[in-house]
Amino acid sequence: MTLLISGLVVFLGIHLLPSFSGIRAELLEKYGEKRYKGLYSLVAAIGLILIIMGMIYRDFVHLWVPPVWGRHAAIALMLPALILLGAANAPTNIKRFTRHPMLWGVTLWACAHLLANGDLASLILFGSFGIYSLFDMWSANRRGAEKSTEIYPISKDLKVIGMGVVVYVGLLLAHPYIIGVPVLIF
Repeated sequence: MTLLISGLVVFLGIHLLPSFSGIRAELLEKYGEKRYKGLYSLVAAIGLILIIMGMIYRDFVHLWVPPVWGRHAAIALMLPALILLGAANAPTNIKRFTRHPMLWGVTLWACAHLLANGDLASLILFGSFGIYSLFDMWSANRRGAEKSTEIYPISKDLKVIGMGVVVYVGLLLAHPYIIGVPVLIF
């Protein structure tokens, strides 16, 4: 669990920097924007690698039996989660309805996986990401985050939804090979 927790501290820690605008401003001034972004990306990548290694080499510690419906709820929640993740950096009308499509996508992803898994590593991983996302939404709102007012053609939304569906189907099929756990049981 040490690798997993270390990775979460590094990955989520670097992602919390924007919440502390004074520290971020100091680092930008000290290193310049390009070096800051490079260091930020490097630290985030190291954190992500540690998280992946931590999940691969974790000990399975059973905490609870997930409800039978939890797996079905997780499958259902993942489609909107992926669509919201895709909408975060695309010109869509979805941003007119939520200020934080990516963070809502991560929150749904975390909740979905907490409903389907009952082990300690899952609680640590998905619980941490869920709490981080909710905190980051609160923090961004405090700093003045607003919904978009731009109106885009519906075709932009349909494109993001279509891409979300394609990624969703791909992940459903690839989940046993990537994660080692089948989602669809035939």
